[in-house]
Amino acid sequence: MNNFVPDQQITELRRAFKQSDLRRNNLDPDPVEQFRHWFQQAIDAELLDPNAMVLGTFDGKRPSSRTVLLKAFDKHGFVFFTNYTSRKAVDIGKQPNVSLLFPWYGLERQVAILGHAKRITTAESLAYFSSRPFGSRIGAWVSEQSAVVSSRQILEQKWEEIKRRFAHGEIPLPESWGGFRVEPYEFEFWQGRENRLHDRFRYEFQIETSQPEHQNKQWCIQRLAP
Repeated sequence: MNNFVPDQQITELRRAFKQSDLRRNNLDPDPVEQFRHWFQQAIDAELLDPNAMVLGTFDGKRPSSRTVLLKAFDKHGFVFFTNYTSRKAVDIGKQPNVSLLFPWYGLERQVAILGHAKRITTAESLAYFSSRPFGSRIGAWVSEQSAVVSSRQILEQKWEEIKRRFAHGEIPLPESWGGFRVEPYEFEFWQGRENRLHDRFRYEFQIETSQPEHQNKQWCIQRLAP
């Protein structure tokens, strides 16, 4: 058996979290509105890529994670875009339960979200696709995301070919490209604190069934140990 020997260079990578705190009475009862408040603060703080989020999926055998960009959110969910043949999309097709993580290190915060992912409508995907820069729209046609590629040169050659193809007209939405909306059922807001006594609050989605004919969707908020 190998004995664990801590790497001193790594173990000394630590700092105290002192920027802020998180109190129960300061939380919005709606987690989407609480997220909106923190998201705007991340933008105002000029954090690098505040809309970057780690998407976790599971194909039934192996977990997988990668960073994607949030492109829209509201009470219905959190939207990102990808190639529908990519690994993440294939995973979602097998298991729609996913996780999202927003690591806002500069504010000593993170938000974790659990939810169900499903495709958005073609019209919604087209509306966003049309707003993308020219190169990004060409790139969506070029990349068979997650497929094996023998060389970068092939990608660049294909990019030039597609660019010539659509040089004098609109670039249509590829059939294999579009968005997913993650409909959340759990949020966790984490604020770093001194001595590792961090503030953590979980919102769990519940349905009030005391009046079956008028079911109300509610969020239960609980403080978690750090």
